Amino acid sequence: MTPHTAGAGSGSARTRIHGLDALRAFALLLGIVLHSLLPFAPEMPWLVNDTRTSPAAFVGVYVIHLFRMALFMMLAGYLGRMVLTRRGSRAYLRDRTVRILLPLLAFWPVSVFSLGVLATVAAAQGGGAAPEPPPSDAPLVLLMFTPGQLWFLLVLFEVVLVVLAARAVLLRLLGPDRAGRWSARIGALLAAPGGVLLAAVPYAAALLIQGTDPAQGINAPVTVLPEAAPLIGYLGAFLAGWFLHAAPGSLARLAPRWPLLLAAAVLGTVSMLLPVAADLPLAVGSVVVALTGLLWTYGLTALMVKVFSREHPAIRYLADASYWMYLMHLPLLVAIEIPLAGLDWPVAAKLLLNWVVTTALLLGSYQLLVRRTVLGRWLNGPRRRPAAVLPTGSRGT
Repeated sequence: MTPHTAGAGSGSARTRIHGLDALRAFALLLGIVLHSLLPFAPEMPWLVNDTRTSPAAFVGVYVIHLFRMALFMMLAGYLGRMVLTRRGSRAYLRDRTVRILLPLLAFWPVSVFSLGVLATVAAAQGGGAAPEPPPSDAPLVLLMFTPGQLWFLLVLFEVVLVVLAARAVLLRLLGPDRAGRWSARIGALLAAPGGVLLAAVPYAAALLIQGTDPAQGINAPVTVLPEAAPLIGYLGAFLAGWFLHAAPGSLARLAPRWPLLLAAAVLGTVSMLLPVAADLPLAVGSVVVALTGLLWTYGLTALMVKVFSREHPAIRYLADASYWMYLMHLPLLVAIEIPLAGLDWPVAAKLLLNWVVTTALLLGSYQLLVRRTVLGRWLNGPRRRPAAVLPTGSRGT
């Protein structure tokens, strides 16, 4: 997924939106930050539990969890429609199969299966109890092959299949021209000042369907079987990005509103952290959490597009490296945290050491093993693509 589009600029030529590079790197690398904070978050069982905890770590995990996956899915929808309009639906499906489904299968043994071994080692060294299987009525064999932290790839692939099937039906019913006009109108609504309210509806519906404390956000699926809450919630975020791409200039209209959007997101976050939030009815809490998550998503997207209006080589590099880094980060984080868990060091010192070592290993391996290799072309596609001129709505929805 390369951030080129005609829809974000004023001209018809396909130009690179450098803010989407920053957004792609931010969305994936933020997941690494979240997982690094979990050992220090009070009352949050994890693969390894540190003897030192910090309320700040809990707040960090909570805030990141509010919006990170919605942000990733909205970006995937925007970039997904970009690929489809340029290459067609069959090529898009083939591309998503190669770069989403196959990495999930290929990296699972190293990225997920190894975590059970590391957690057992951590428990033996006093770094927490051995992890128990998540509560589920699913057969044990499905729990054994849980997608783990790569669940988002599975859900994203499910979303892609749903969107392509629905698109095929709508194109047959409405025709490409009419479907394209409707897509652009929906995108214009989503880019309007109150568009974030519309974008938050599927997220709120997912929390209601889930039926648990909405402050926990949408629960990740624990098996490969589709689950209604994550599928509906993240399908909504994906479609928000999809339709924003269909409306020319949508990101440019969002960009100036980033201060207001982020200020509202902070207010929503603070309100949910107050003790009174625990007593809110499910429906009210679901709406507040969903709206707050989408305010963060919209605000950060607008900020990145506004700030990164030109190319920054370091950001482009991180954007290219971020997929590899996310796929491989968790075993490294856990392995480094195990010997640190029992040390009486400040939380900040442990985090800094883990970040420095993990980042050095991930970036070094990316540069040596991935960037200019077949592995890099598999995960990220060709690093340079020729420019082209293509109207955004040329393929309907």
